[in-house]
Amino acid sequence: MQANTTSAIEARQTGNRIVIGGIAAIVVILFTAAVLLFLNLPDANAFNARVEALFVENASLTGQAEIKLLEILAQSGTAFSATLDSYRFVIFVLLIFATALLVAAVAFLVMLIAMNRRMGQIERKGIEVNSLLISRDQNMVYLNNFEFKLTDAAIETLSVLAEARMDDEVLTGAEIEGVISGRPSSDCEEAAGATRIKRLRDTLGNQMMSELLVRNIARRGYMLSIDKDVIRMV
Repeated sequence: MQANTTSAIEARQTGNRIVIGGIAAIVVILFTAAVLLFLNLPDANAFNARVEALFVENASLTGQAEIKLLEILAQSGTAFSATLDSYRFVIFVLLIFATALLVAAVAFLVMLIAMNRRMGQIERKGIEVNSLLISRDQNMVYLNNFEFKLTDAAIETLSVLAEARMDDEVLTGAEIEGVISGRPSSDCEEAAGATRIKRLRDTLGNQMMSELLVRNIARRGYMLSIDKDVIRMV
């Protein structure tokens, strides 16, 4: 038991390290891509520098038309610089958004995998019940920290299953019907007991919990899939 617990802890720690490593890898890849992208973007002042060079190289141009053209080029360079700066900001925001989405996707994927594993463990081992208290007088069932108000028929069915579990017995539908009705099981129909089981599950409400709590063993019958030592009846 100790070895299984240790293995489970080590497996969980290994899984956590893999998740952290995957998220870190995503962040590093996107950060590298952002650095390369920004390094390869043209300088926002490149156009202004070129226009300034034109002014210097063409100082002899003193006509009104030539000066006006150079001023237009200078204004265009300023507009281009502002536009490129806005593009840089937009790209930066998009990269942050993409990083957040990828990290969230990895986190949700890990959560789904962990949940599926947990559900698989529950399906294999049955529902983990620490205490089951059945109060016939009040038609109440206390399952762990949950409280259920059952009908008379449902409480009778659950009581029969609890008594059978304490005796390590598996009851068929006909046997369940026979115990409740007081008739020999040979005179009862299997469908009647199956109907009682269905009504009990419907009364419990939570389909997953009720299906796991009341197990149907093929070709044998029904039983509670809990430890018999946690059952109490008053």
